[in-house]
Amino acid sequence: MKKLRMILMLGTGVLALSAVSAVSVAQSAAPAAQAPAAAVAPSPGPGDAWPPAGGPNFAAPKKDGPRTIAPYFTPATAAPKAPDADGFLQRWLLLEPIVKPNRSNTVFTGTYVRSTFNTEYFPNQFTVLPHNGDKVTVAGKELAWHALDTANFDVKLYRFAYGLNKPTYGVIFWAVTVIDSPREMKNVRLAAGSNSASMWWLNGKEAAGLFDDRRMKMDDVVSPRLTLNKGKNILRGAVINGPGLSDFCVRLIDENGDPVKGITTSLE
Repeated sequence: MKKLRMILMLGTGVLALSAVSAVSVAQSAAPAAQAPAAAVAPSPGPGDAWPPAGGPNFAAPKKDGPRTIAPYFTPATAAPKAPDADGFLQRWLLLEPIVKPNRSNTVFTGTYVRSTFNTEYFPNQFTVLPHNGDKVTVAGKELAWHALDTANFDVKLYRFAYGLNKPTYGVIFWAVTVIDSPREMKNVRLAAGSNSASMWWLNGKEAAGLFDDRRMKMDDVVSPRLTLNKGKNILRGAVINGPGLSDFCVRLIDENGDPVKGITTSLE
């Protein structure tokens, strides 16, 4: 009887050890859980502070390959370009960024932005109609104009600057486009959004201003009633940003808030 009890106890112990071994083998065979990869932002451009003060929690800079503005932009052609289906203007002459250090976007009050944009950075900045490749000198640095079509409804200025290996934080961007109208159109409104502050002028007159620290959203500010002349109309804008991304979107809408039809954009 004692022998039988001893045999049963030994058998139970062996079964328990086998179960523990099986669990250990199964655990070692199971794939380890993968931690989500940390988002890595593009490296900063020349002159950018790192990390950008008050900006997003970007990862440390990393070495990367040659930079490009694709797929966000393509070179503009000579043929007129209609707005997209929602009326957003997608053809622009963009000036490489002017360095204007700001450690925070909270300084962009109406008074500050107006004063900053009314400063002359290059000759005839409110009247010149630039061409692709034209250059201006600002604070001893030569900056070029680029004639581009944006692939999106918004113009991704950060990607423009980053792709050209230019400063991306603490900068001012100037943008110009020519709107061709088949007839005089009254009671048109300019609807704009920008990250961060911006101002817009149609045919030399102020049309809209977006002030303070803000993220871009469509139709964030809508202008008073404007008139589009028959033929060419020059739309000019300036966007200022400290830390973080920069972009803008602009379209023309009618009294009902619908996109204005029949217009095109060109380079001259």
